Amino acid sequence: MRRTIAVLAGLVLAYAGAGCGGEREPGRTPPSASTPAERPAAGDHTLTLSHGGVSRSYLLHAPPGYDPARPTPLVIALHFFPGSGAAMRELAGLDARADRENFLVAYPDGRDGGFNALICCGSADDVGFLGALTDHLVDAWRADPDRVYLTGISNGGDLSFRAAVEGDGRFAAIGVVSGGYSGPLTEPDSYVPKQPVSVITFVGGQDRYADTFHEGLRTWQRRLGCRPVPGKAEPGRAGITRVDARCADGSDVTVWSLPEMSHSWPGATAGQLAAPDAGLTATDLIWEFFAAHPRRR
Repeated sequence: MRRTIAVLAGLVLAYAGAGCGGEREPGRTPPSASTPAERPAAGDHTLTLSHGGVSRSYLLHAPPGYDPARPTPLVIALHFFPGSGAAMRELAGLDARADRENFLVAYPDGRDGGFNALICCGSADDVGFLGALTDHLVDAWRADPDRVYLTGISNGGDLSFRAAVEGDGRFAAIGVVSGGYSGPLTEPDSYVPKQPVSVITFVGGQDRYADTFHEGLRTWQRRLGCRPVPGKAEPGRAGITRVDARCADGSDVTVWSLPEMSHSWPGATAGQLAAPDAGLTATDLIWEFFAAHPRRR
């Protein structure tokens, strides 16, 4: 399926140089009001958080082994446009992995189906919202501040890159599927994380934006002084390659290239943008990468 944000006339202009801005709140976001009945416990929760005078909704999955007395890793999963947290939950299949590995998963809803990322969609302070959501889940749900991660597809993948740069060091690593580091905000060489943020990403060769995604990854690695380490073709996965790099700040970059895949989530078996026959399962590889990359100080 073609990238869903392409339906907007504004996106056609976006890659030609148009973009969406948005004010950012420096430093740690003050705690925001949350749902009064919220009580940390295992299970599935439908919650809200007030940010910037707006009530923002999100789903939260806490695994059966969740213990509010112990720090727990947190993955925040960001949907495509137009989409929702529920659609991302169906697509990524992170809940089952969370139940095995004992981590929290949050699925925020973008406003009007989208996030204000690097090239679109909207004008909400979504980086600020992700910061407020992270701070709330650290404070109220005992998420481990050194093991907070972002993953997303398409519009949500773009926002993962934006939050990696503008998120004030909250995020240890990002997992980007069919998304990229591009657009007017990324033009200055200074637009890189000030603290190490590791990246794992998946690019389909049949994705109409594949060249843009690869160019953005080259720019990211050049700016951060990343040096390649030996890559390899995965046995039994014809044509699929993995290339790794270590950057000057100690972060890592892993790029999976899937020549036969389009704008999709590899290995997903349900939901919009699923690619069950892609040859690998992005959800498992993303979590394995996250587990190996706590926040570097």
